[in-house]
Amino acid sequence: MSCEDLVCARCAHPVIEGRCALCRANRDRMHQHGFGGLSPAVIILVLLVLLFFALAARHLMGA
Repeated sequence: MSCEDLVCARCAHPVIEGRCALCRANRDRMHQHGFGGLSPAVIILVLLVLLFFALAARHLMGA
């Protein structure tokens, strides 16, 4: 669902237009993605880098 399809209960206009404070707040809330403002791709990249460093540290400690 996108805010293009929603109609505001307060002002009866499309939420995408953001005519009232409620429209703007809901539009902004719907457009937030990821964790802490980070996109899912960045989160996956960070997790992969952490995994790489953990495996490298384990390999160096074992040798």
